[in-house]
Amino acid sequence: MYPKSKVLIIAGSDSSGGAGIQADIKTVTLLGSYAMTAVTAVTAQNTMGVKKITPIPTQNVQKQITMILDDIGADAVKIGMLHNVSIIKCVHRLIKKYNLKNIILDPVMVTKGGIKLINNNSIVYLKKLLLPLAKLVTPNIPEAEVLTGCSILNKEDMIEVAKKILNMGPKNVLLKGGHLKSKMIFDILAMKQGIKIFAKRKIKTKNTHGTGCTLSSALATCLSQKKNIFKSCKISLHYVDRAITYAP
Repeated sequence: MYPKSKVLIIAGSDSSGGAGIQADIKTVTLLGSYAMTAVTAVTAQNTMGVKKITPIPTQNVQKQITMILDDIGADAVKIGMLHNVSIIKCVHRLIKKYNLKNIILDPVMVTKGGIKLINNNSIVYLKKLLLPLAKLVTPNIPEAEVLTGCSILNKEDMIEVAKKILNMGPKNVLLKGGHLKSKMIFDILAMKQGIKIFAKRKIKTKNTHGTGCTLSSALATCLSQKKNIFKSCKISLHYVDRAITYAP
């Protein structure tokens, strides 16, 4: 099948294949587009946690990205784990230089097991340089709390925090609600035009490794295929829901 569009993924790898670059490639491919990658870090991990992170030198990351863009180009860019300030600055510079569109920023900061993937200085630069360039940013609740300094206890808090992140410069925010202790999951889409809420029943499972990576890649793919933001969110959330339901 001829791919519908081209998606550049800038993220870390996951040796277990459930998250990171590996999950991204599978998602983009399954949704009918062509995946290209710039690896920012190599991790040794599985569904139980991350044991080792080895950052890739910034010059190497830069060269991976420029080789892709000078030849193939990209209809959307999914940004995952960036790990340090040097790589964040590099990615910011290249987005501006190549005038890249449809930037999906998954602000990967903490693993599900609580391992910090990014230091405080990097968070400052992520907010300052990359949030304003994002067509869509996709934090989960712990990441949204880090970005805003606010705590989230319920759906109303989610809506307020999503608006706060929107005021930091991205065009749209999809705040993921899977961390709330409730029978329903509410995912909040904050746009300049207003708020949309996607509600679904929570699936009882431990198989949620890589769901954030998978969702942001699905969103990048949908936007690269010229779907609007609401439809992209609807398709991508459904895709992840099915992936969790049928996880091996």
